[in-house]
Amino acid sequence: MFKDATTDEIDSALRKAWQAFHLYRKFSLKQRADFMKAIAVELDNTGDSLISTAMRETNLPEARLRGERARTIFQLNSYAEACVKGDWLEARIDTAIETKIPPKPDIRKMLVPLGPVVVFGASNFPLAYSTAGGDTACAFAAGCPVIVKAHPAHPDTSEQVAHAIKNAVQKCNMPDGVFQHIQGNSFEVGKALVMHPFTKAVGFTGSYTGGKQLYDWAQQRKEPIPVFAEMGSVNPVFLLPEKLSNEADTIAKLYAQSITVGVGQFCTNPGLLIGVDSESLDQFIIRLGKAIELIAPTPMLHQGIAKSFNEKRATALSQQGVKLIASSDSPANENEGLPTIAATDAEHFLNNPRLHQEVFGPYSLVVRCKDLQQMNEVAAKLEGQLTATLMATDDEVINNHALVEKIKNCCGRLILNGIPTGVEVCLSMQHGGPFPATTDSRFTSVGADGIKRFARPLAFQNWPNQLLPDELRNDNPLGIWRTVNNEFTKNKINNGDSK
Repeated sequence: MFKDATTDEIDSALRKAWQAFHLYRKFSLKQRADFMKAIAVELDNTGDSLISTAMRETNLPEARLRGERARTIFQLNSYAEACVKGDWLEARIDTAIETKIPPKPDIRKMLVPLGPVVVFGASNFPLAYSTAGGDTACAFAAGCPVIVKAHPAHPDTSEQVAHAIKNAVQKCNMPDGVFQHIQGNSFEVGKALVMHPFTKAVGFTGSYTGGKQLYDWAQQRKEPIPVFAEMGSVNPVFLLPEKLSNEADTIAKLYAQSITVGVGQFCTNPGLLIGVDSESLDQFIIRLGKAIELIAPTPMLHQGIAKSFNEKRATALSQQGVKLIASSDSPANENEGLPTIAATDAEHFLNNPRLHQEVFGPYSLVVRCKDLQQMNEVAAKLEGQLTATLMATDDEVINNHALVEKIKNCCGRLILNGIPTGVEVCLSMQHGGPFPATTDSRFTSVGADGIKRFARPLAFQNWPNQLLPDELRNDNPLGIWRTVNNEFTKNKINNGDSK
């Protein structure tokens, strides 16, 4: 049992991180990358011990946790490679033109680290979005020390991962304080971390209530700071008539699995299925219901999530105009999530904001629209989402331009004829969306572009070449891609030109 960190312990951790920042920010891209790769090695070396601890604390199966550790290791290594490559730095160089009137100065710009980053571990991904997860990896790549607040649902797992990171800190001779680990269950611990003057950014994955509170605290500071909070969404799926008429059975089976994978505890779980009244939609609902009935309940991550799911499920089903379509034929035991499908019509959905809210778990609501016009009205009413999906033929995409544009306005990732669950770690992934899915839709929390969250632009004007950072020097010693006088190039700069 871990005690909540005291105010003095939090203050000490942030002061150490602030001191470490002034050293670590000067470490080369390669040094940062080697550190991140060393963490990956240490994480791999945790062996069966980490997996068994995580299984005990989260109810997640062994195969899932082994896969998640592999994903975490992949993130550390791939972000390390991106760190060295340097594209994320957005190096920009405009050389001087002395003959211009008035003379144009030499100006060079790149991203530089923000400072100590507080990362809040996620409950549903104890490895990939927690202590050594994507936020931590991105912050280290950017040149920022990290203070992790362990999620209270898996404190021992977090402690073991923190030990692995600290081993890498020692082996790589990183500054003392570059990584700090805090335990705490109370709101006061989170508030103290966010409000501390040496905290310069926050990374969070979790509920809307938690993320919004962190954001509000950050804006109340004398010096407001960015909070990159990913707060989940209902991830609407639009079932267009022609596609559904051709593939109702296939789509029903596909979505029965997507809704219930991981007991529905993914932030990209498809919680809304929106279709147009027809025989095809009727058949889809019947087949989806039958598939859901065959899926047995399984334990959720922890008692708190199970309790919240049951309460929100009951609230959703009690709303006027909502009908239970199907639930698992097997009864749910304590702390298990009962797979559930419900339905309502578009009019009730449009007039009841409660039906727009996420039910975090194996639950999805079918919304029946009278026609495509009403489907457009539903799309226009949706709040910000991480994902939105179109199940449509090519012709339906072409002929429903207005609908597609409305859907684009509300999501960070637009999927065609697929499922939203499964977030690939790659440069083109956008895991973020308009509020309330996240607090800043301009950024992603998955993929190496996530490094940019923890950096800011700094321009150097009229600096002698020998005093510039390596990233901006004429001879480009790091061999990175830069935009020089509007040309994207790796070339050296000779006599004020990029050739």
